[in-house]
Amino acid sequence: MLHAGPEKAPLADLADVLGRVGEEGGMTAGVAKLLFEKREDIERVFAEHDAMIASTLRDETELGDIMPIGDAR
Repeated sequence: MLHAGPEKAPLADLADVLGRVGEEGGMTAGVAKLLFEKREDIERVFAEHDAMIASTLRDETELGDIMPIGDAR
């Protein structure tokens, strides 16, 4: 599909990924535009989340054979 400008293609892709949002689906384009405009902040939030998960997994790996008391039988 051809788009009128370079911003239109990712907006259309985001709208497609989101699917139908709202009663008539009219919110989808607005939500896609908002996601595109807030991309930097959204990517930062996901990066912070990924770092937190990686840190948690690293901490669990460092425990080795130590079993937390709640899991003891």
